[in-house]
Amino acid sequence: MGKSFEEQLEIIKRGTVEIVPMDDLEKKLARSIKEQKPLKIKLGLDPSAPDIHLGHTVVLQKLKQFQDLGHEVILLIGDFTGRIGDPTGKSATRKQLTEEEINNNGETYKKQIFKILDPLKTRIVYNSHWLASFSFEDVIRLAAKTTVARILERDDFKKRYESNQPIGIHEFFYPLMQGFDSVELKADIELGGTDQKFNLLMGRNLQKEYGQEGQVALMMPILEGLDGVQKMSKSLGNYIGVEDVPKEMFGKVMSISDDMIIRYFTLATDVSGEEIGRIKKEMEEGKNPRDYKVLLAKKIISQYYDAKAADEAEKEFIDLFANKLIPDDVPDIIVDIEEDSTVWLPKLLSIMKLVGSTSDGKRLVEQGGVKINGEKVLEDQVSVKNGMVIQAGKRKFGRIKI
Repeated sequence: MGKSFEEQLEIIKRGTVEIVPMDDLEKKLARSIKEQKPLKIKLGLDPSAPDIHLGHTVVLQKLKQFQDLGHEVILLIGDFTGRIGDPTGKSATRKQLTEEEINNNGETYKKQIFKILDPLKTRIVYNSHWLASFSFEDVIRLAAKTTVARILERDDFKKRYESNQPIGIHEFFYPLMQGFDSVELKADIELGGTDQKFNLLMGRNLQKEYGQEGQVALMMPILEGLDGVQKMSKSLGNYIGVEDVPKEMFGKVMSISDDMIIRYFTLATDVSGEEIGRIKKEMEEGKNPRDYKVLLAKKIISQYYDAKAADEAEKEFIDLFANKLIPDDVPDIIVDIEEDSTVWLPKLLSIMKLVGSTSDGKRLVEQGGVKINGEKVLEDQVSVKNGMVIQAGKRKFGRIKI
């Protein structure tokens, strides 16, 4: 914990949307430095979806900053709350996961998360260790700490209630259980996205109910996807997965709009604030944004692979695009096909209107006249990827948008 109060506070505040309450954070941080006692930083994850993309890593990058500052990072895997499913932002009751699904997803999470966090400095806990042993009396006592009116202040519950959509009683217990996790861990700070504000403040309120000092709620922004508009999401096909291969990562980063470069540097990398400020200034002075996209792509790949993989991905991209194997102005073509699904290539060419018919497409494939990302395709079955560039003949190109 060698950095000063001012230095730590600046790093902690970087990229955040809201810190509630700020004066409590300052008091906790000052006390931590004075007493040389690390703060307990909590992040709760329900293992409902095993694939992590850059949108998920926004809070993980902030956790890494706390870790580098010498604070104690506690990664709580909600194996018990996962059996309910976080109702945040949902318009219907979520499917409850089986214990096997939860355990498998939890292990997959850990593997991906440790591409960012230091496993030796990360404390992993499971909330089944305390919640599974609750008696019915314990549940009633916990429920007595809040009111139905308070629970219905949550926007998603309120909307469902007003539109006569069913709400399971068990869903009301989710924020209470997440809040009790903070009581059990005596968390000083809990991280989450802006959509988690209610849950984070519930933890703060419950801590006070149990005679503890209330945690600080630190909220990070929601990262937009490759389209620069909607939240990054696998279902929308606008994501960069932490387990995407380097060449896919590179191509996806190069597809973002220029005005998203600084946001991605800030939220998806560990590049310093000073360097980001320099990059922003240089772009404002007229330097080519493309050069900074390359830097961003290599930085992201280096975080999840290594510098060698980043260099190789850059070389492959240059071979394809800068050397004009693929033109810069390839049109985006929206296709209603699930990513990673296997399709008959002649049909895909027809859907994209790169050929007049599937017969024309079949003939072109057989003649070796079709390329994907600059490479000749010899098979007529292909796995569809978002951002894949297909060339039919010498002059027809199309970039797939799922």
